[in-house]
Amino acid sequence: MKKRLVMGIAALSLAATACGTGNGSNEDEIKIGSMFEKTGEVSAYGTAEANAVNLAFKEINESGGILDKKIDLIEYDTKSDNTEAASIATKLATQDEVPVIVGPATTGAVKASTPAVTRAGVTLVTPSGTDDSLTLDESGKVQPNIFRTSFQDSFQGIALAEFAANELGAEKAVIIGDSSSDYALGLTDAFEGTFEGEIIAEENFTADDTDFSAILTRIKDLDFDFIFLPGYYNQAGLIIKQAREMGITQPILGADGFGNQALLELAGVDNVDDVYYSAHYSPNSEDAQVQEFIAAYKAEYDVEPDMFAALAYDTAYLVAQAIEEAGEATPEAITAALEEITEFDGVTGTFSFDENHNPVKSTLVIELQDGVEAGNTEVTP
Repeated sequence: MKKRLVMGIAALSLAATACGTGNGSNEDEIKIGSMFEKTGEVSAYGTAEANAVNLAFKEINESGGILDKKIDLIEYDTKSDNTEAASIATKLATQDEVPVIVGPATTGAVKASTPAVTRAGVTLVTPSGTDDSLTLDESGKVQPNIFRTSFQDSFQGIALAEFAANELGAEKAVIIGDSSSDYALGLTDAFEGTFEGEIIAEENFTADDTDFSAILTRIKDLDFDFIFLPGYYNQAGLIIKQAREMGITQPILGADGFGNQALLELAGVDNVDDVYYSAHYSPNSEDAQVQEFIAAYKAEYDVEPDMFAALAYDTAYLVAQAIEEAGEATPEAITAALEEITEFDGVTGTFSFDENHNPVKSTLVIELQDGVEAGNTEVTP
């Protein structure tokens, strides 16, 4: 089982020297930063990810640590605020002198954190920042210190467009998207560029909206096969609820932002029929590694982990493996080791990194009926 790392394997000989920070370790400990949206608007994502990172590093410490040293996890809450995220990234990199940061969860927070970690030369691995441009600079070159373990928005948008056509047999779509979100805009661009059917209507909302009756009234009597809804759970749950209560019965297709229990709480379980979304793993998997992770997470937090927890758990173990294989906890060594990792075997699947620090992996599209998973389809665009 990959997550049960055998610490003390032969280390790679990397002679890099730390740039702008300390080496992240002393005789007894290795510092690792953790920054997530534990409170605020998207706290459901951040809390799940922060919990999973804690669990993973607790397990690793109990198994002997990394390079025979314990992990000193330095944690902060970004409060779902991008300005706060930028400040925390600066603090972790320059005051706490961590060589690597796990987090944050959302695209906007990662973008806000990137200048600080880039200046300091600190490695950052986001479990769920999906915007295509996150790992690239303005000229299109790879950001040397930024990695992600989730797939990109364009990947999801393409996969969902293909799923709609091939699995749902859909030819006519309505798009309801968040015009204030890079996440939603990226998904929409990729979807529209791939879907070969007709876009009957495109409606927009912003992140602080809660009443979607006007939008839903405009589309209710149109001739369409499904709604494409790129957004986070907090708006998507309300839209699903209001749509179903208005009598709109067509399938609703979304991305990984749907993947949280809060979606069901906001929508109401009875309203979550014919809802589909792209996901990184299924808790119904019979894979032993997945079931061991679920059992450990439930034992620690008394709740079943969602896919964001799974991504963060994998990210923590990935970082631990990179440090172990690097043989030292410096940003340059960790970055080099991450780039060389192949076939990392996690609970969200097996992957390596491409030249732009994106994981090469497939996706699942989960089907929800009566609020529970009724099936899933693997899609590789």
